[in-house]
Amino acid sequence: MDLLAHDDCDHVAVAVRDVPAGDVRVAWLSSEQRQSLEASDSIPFGHKMALADLAEGDEVVEYGVRIGVATRPIHRGELVHTHNIRSARWQTN
Repeated sequence: MDLLAHDDCDHVAVAVRDVPAGDVRVAWLSSEQRQSLEASDSIPFGHKMALADLAEGDEVVEYGVRIGVATRPIHRGELVHTHNIRSARWQTN
């Protein structure tokens, strides 16, 4: 596997190694689900890749909880990081 998602409802998966753009394999820890996806960007080890298209203002879910908000549209397969999300850590809504 190249990326791991924690929960079936997660919008992102985490790279378990440096992943080049192209075909990647994703596994979910909460189920037996496995999927091949196309990474549009290189995803560095420990960074996130979008599993679904997200619009500006959409919540970003990881571990089954809201971790951030998209600051611009994010496409499936794209690197998810500080350039396109803001943390939900200290936000109340």
